[in-house]
Amino acid sequence: MFRKKLFQFAQLSSVGLAGYYAGQFRAKSDKNDTILIDGKAVRNMPGLPIFGTVSAATPYTDSGSTKDRVSQIMKYGFPSLDNVRSYDDFVLSYDRRNRVPNWVFEHLTKAHVARNDQVDRSKCDFTPDESIHPFFRSQNSDYKGSGFDRGHMAAAGNHRIAQRHVEQTFYLTNMAPQVGEGFNRHAWNKLEKHVRKLTKVYDNVYCCTGPLYLPRREADGKSYVRYQVIGANTVAVPTHFYKVVVCEAPSGALDMEAYVMPNQRIPDETPVSAFMVPPETIERAAGLLFFDKIHRSKLHTINGKKV
Repeated sequence: MFRKKLFQFAQLSSVGLAGYYAGQFRAKSDKNDTILIDGKAVRNMPGLPIFGTVSAATPYTDSGSTKDRVSQIMKYGFPSLDNVRSYDDFVLSYDRRNRVPNWVFEHLTKAHVARNDQVDRSKCDFTPDESIHPFFRSQNSDYKGSGFDRGHMAAAGNHRIAQRHVEQTFYLTNMAPQVGEGFNRHAWNKLEKHVRKLTKVYDNVYCCTGPLYLPRREADGKSYVRYQVIGANTVAVPTHFYKVVVCEAPSGALDMEAYVMPNQRIPDETPVSAFMVPPETIERAAGLLFFDKIHRSKLHTINGKKV
């Protein structure tokens, strides 16, 4: 019995040692088996995801002090933690299946939206985000000839502090297909301008934007979620878009506004206020929780009505 156990132990030891030395040999032979990600050499090893689910933003300098911009933008909580990408001036969660964002978060002040002659939007190009795995990227070719605009979720006009900031809003990870005439260039643009105007009244404006895929009752009496996809990468065309905004007043009071707009031509005379909805309806439809670090009872107003 003792000899049998000793023999089994020797067998296991030899297998372990063989695996160890094989691994050492592979490690030496694969030293040059690297991939460049954001300018950094990353070894292609089993179990190491080259295209991870979270990327961190670099700290930025504002008025001489270094701040963690991500924690500043996400001060009141993340709606979810799926495939988070942080850029210099906004943070998003990317929907790899639909090739559009789940949500995009921005923190705006007067300085962020003020005119800056050093920033030129016309120099920006729509660019695929190479931090996303090639299987899940959208491409400019997906939008070409589709009839849809590449609609910004983080608006370019919200990020005027630096040219780099506005350029990053042109990553396709920040885009979703939007009807152009009557929506992206008109009604949606009007809502974006409204959010920027809030910085004239409030010290800080926190804005979360994203797509929705809402059900519709059809002729057979049943409800269906139907949406178009475009391009070789089947980029989803949302049925609606939302914005949920929290504004910090100089007094410290917090006001919330929530909007849902259908992705279709909207008459010019329609006021932005016509699209206000209770924020919980967006949360239920999107499967997200907005500003969950703020209890709703702590809000001063929601959609202009006192809580």
